[in-house]
This record gives sequence, structure tokens and C-alpha cells, in this order.
Amino acid sequence: MKWKKWLENWDMTSLKIKTPFLNMEFKPQDADKNAAWDLYVELLTRITTQPLPKEHGDEQTALNSVFALFALTRDVLKKHGRDAQEFSKIAIVVLNQVIRPFTAKWHKLSIAGAFDDTKQCDAFRDELKQLQLVLGVYTQMLADMAGVEDLTKLEDV
Repeated sequence: MKWKKWLENWDMTSLKIKTPFLNMEFKPQDADKNAAWDLYVELLTRITTQPLPKEHGDEQTALNSVFALFALTRDVLKKHGRDAQEFSKIAIVVLNQVIRPFTAKWHKLSIAGAFDDTKQCDAFRDELKQLQLVLGVYTQMLADMAGVEDLTKLEDV
């Protein structure tokens, strides 16, 4: 299977990836599967994929949890090394194109006191829900890459 087809299967064609990579074969190796599993577990158990009801949680803590994905992903990339090239291709793109714009925007706003304003908190939660949709698909993609059962819909939330 080509990368392009794999991304189409997950409706992630909005990611900006150069054509030569899209035309390459998608063949995850054991290192890719292990790396995908490591990050899958992190995403599955964080606010990145779990609901944040209005009456619960804290916006700054949620933002910090999303931001922590940078260090976690870097650690997974370093741990599994250059043998996890298929994982690296998708992980780096998702960090830079999906997660970074969200964290950059909300980090700056949080420093300026946005989380002291109810309307800004509501806006953050609305944008977090949109991010969670994309990261939910990413989590499912990682389950597929890891060759494990997708548990993203396990709970009746």
C-alpha cells in the first residue's frame, strides 16, 4: 500500500506531505509498530482523546497535556531510532501541522491571561474538541500501524 492510500483510508489527506513520500510504499517494520504502540498508549489515555466536560478539568492542565506530546513523541522517536521511519513520517507531520498550531496559539493566549476569561476558556474547549477529533483519528492510525485492536471507542462516554 502507498502512503497516499493509507492516509486516504483515514481521511487525513489534509496533511501537507510532499508527493514523493506519498508515492512511497507504506511498510511498517517492527520498530514502527513498537513506536506506534508507545505513542498510541499515551494518546489513548490523555485529554488528547478523552472528553473534558465543562464542569471538570482545567484548561491550563489540558494545554500542558497536549504540549507534553512533543517531548513524548521525541522520546519515542529517539527510543526506536532510525528503524521506525514509517512512524517518524506521520508522527513528525502530526506534531508540526496539527498539534503545534494549537499549542502555539493557546500558549501565547494563556500567558496573556486567557484562562481567566470564561469566554476564552469556552473557546479553548471548543478548539480542543476539534483537535481531539483529529487526534482520535491519529490514535486509530497508530493502532493500525502497531497492528493492535483499536480501543478508541472502548468506553461508553
